[in-house]
Amino acid sequence: MSPRRSISAGVALAVTLLTVPAVALAARTALADDDTAFAVAHAQAEAHADPPAALVDQLGRDLGISPSQVSARLVNEAAAAGVEPQLRSLLGTSYGGAWVTGPTSTFVAATTDANRLRAIIGAGVQARLVARSLDQLDQVKAGLDRASARAPRTAPVWYVDVASNSVVVLSSAPDQARAWVGASGVDGSAVQVVRSAERPRTFYDVRGGDAYYINGNTRCSVGFSVSRGAQGGFVSAGHCGTTGSSTTGSNQVGQGTFQGSSFPGNDYSWVAVNSSWTPRGVVNAYSAGVLPIHGSTVAVAGSSICRAGSTSGYHCGTVQQLNTSVTYSQGTVYEVTRTNVCAEPGDSGGSFFSGDQAQGVTSGGSGDCSSGGTTYFQPVNEILSTYGLSLVTEGGGPTQPPSSPPPGGTSWQPGTSYAVGAVVTYNGVSYRCIQGHTSQVGWEPPNVPALWGRT
Repeated sequence: MSPRRSISAGVALAVTLLTVPAVALAARTALADDDTAFAVAHAQAEAHADPPAALVDQLGRDLGISPSQVSARLVNEAAAAGVEPQLRSLLGTSYGGAWVTGPTSTFVAATTDANRLRAIIGAGVQARLVARSLDQLDQVKAGLDRASARAPRTAPVWYVDVASNSVVVLSSAPDQARAWVGASGVDGSAVQVVRSAERPRTFYDVRGGDAYYINGNTRCSVGFSVSRGAQGGFVSAGHCGTTGSSTTGSNQVGQGTFQGSSFPGNDYSWVAVNSSWTPRGVVNAYSAGVLPIHGSTVAVAGSSICRAGSTSGYHCGTVQQLNTSVTYSQGTVYEVTRTNVCAEPGDSGGSFFSGDQAQGVTSGGSGDCSSGGTTYFQPVNEILSTYGLSLVTEGGGPTQPPSSPPPGGTSWQPGTSYAVGAVVTYNGVSYRCIQGHTSQVGWEPPNVPALWGRT
């Protein structure tokens, strides 16, 4: 069992915690331990936690934490991913983002409304009062995205950083970056320019669980197994191949054909495989063995994350920022996730995953696995949605919403993936899915209004 956690809330911009009288804090902590949303999600995650020993060992080595801290971290991150949609719905336009921090991933949520701090605390989560909402930060970044064609080559990366309540621009020439930000017309006070030597590039050669080859000469890596109806395949990076390109597997046996590809702007693709290949819901994590994938719940900023690639093998780190734009020589890719996991050329397209949840496919980055680096991934849920694909999971086949309720019973079931708009019945009442997700025990429609609305 993980240790009990104290709850505190912030009242100064971005970084200062609210001071609460000791008696009130003790009372609130007891409530958090017993019946808050986070406590409930934490108990559910803890009850189902059984991480592979190889995953615990790798995270411990790469993050420099103990096995017990790894175990606590994974439970806290699973609970945070479950509660975040409820907080987002609860806070509405005042929502300033959420993240986890520290060796065991303490969950923090932000708001621009001081009157909503108690609501966050009441959910069992640390609270921060910030100057800008997440919507405002996203709008600032969108303004920079619109000006990306004029961005200097010395400023290849920008992202929404909820922890600092700002949009960060990385640049080797800060003065040039500031001039570009000023000319873009966005609110400059919301932008931080940070000196950085990052020079991102695409990883053309390979990556993602197992290697595959495009048109007999370019190597990339499989991201995750998918299906569309009866057709199996996998997702990967868009820069690996164009629609119609043929692929062979790591064994040089004919494999499939690219059905769709987008790059730049996006960096995703999907390949339909022939009958010689059987998609499975696993990742080849090399030194850690074969690991299962059970869903695609998005990990919040600060969460631990791992990557497997055929060039550099298996490495772990943390999610830095979710909404990032990165500029390569070929153009800008938007809404990728930034991590501090290393990668190298040939790792393109490979699997990024947090625990047993698929996160995305490797796009590009800087550095290497000798000195360390930064790597960006294209979120997998966008790929699934764009091409109408279902993620193949270990032991469960494709994750997709049921076409109709099972006769004589309740249609809602834990472990089932529901798309936005899916309608289910529960205890004779119909509900419509508000936000796509994979259901868990305790997420019955009446219990989670942020995910389900009565029809």
